[in-house]
Amino acid sequence: MKDKQLQTERLLLRLVSLADLGNVHALHCLPETDEFNTLGIPQNTSETKAIIKIWMAEHKQPVNPAYIFVVELKDSNTFTGIIGIRPGKPKYRNAEVWFKFHRDFWNKGYATEALKKLIDFGFSEMKLHRIEAGCATGNTGSYKVMEKAGMQREAHTRQLLPLKSGWSDHYGYAILSTDNR
Repeated sequence: MKDKQLQTERLLLRLVSLADLGNVHALHCLPETDEFNTLGIPQNTSETKAIIKIWMAEHKQPVNPAYIFVVELKDSNTFTGIIGIRPGKPKYRNAEVWFKFHRDFWNKGYATEALKKLIDFGFSEMKLHRIEAGCATGNTGSYKVMEKAGMQREAHTRQLLPLKSGWSDHYGYAILSTDNR
């Protein structure tokens, strides 16, 4: 499992490891990526290390493993962000996807490219029927990425997300294996 990799034209998605601690911690600490994040900024690298260890343990689950990938530029191995897919109950054949990219790589199509690849992986390799995602209603960048990746907005939930700025409404998105992608 530790060698799981996905590739697109420009990107390499590889499973996160402790070697990624510095990059992941720096990403979590950026005020721009924290604005719509319910995780909050870690107090130190020990907190980030604990999160990465949880992600790595999820990769190894014998049933319904989650996959958290580091996203890098293929030509330079430059860290751009992280993206993950976490399955729900096996009977439902669904999963939730999420992503966080460094501000230096926003508006370049990388998040959309990575999300499309992760959705394809979810349907082809994980044999999912439904993939879901969500974001704060003010997070225009995230919901545009989901829409460009073929996901449809299905819900507007009031005051669901506890952000540092206060309670935020939430948009719910999904794509089905039967949707035209």
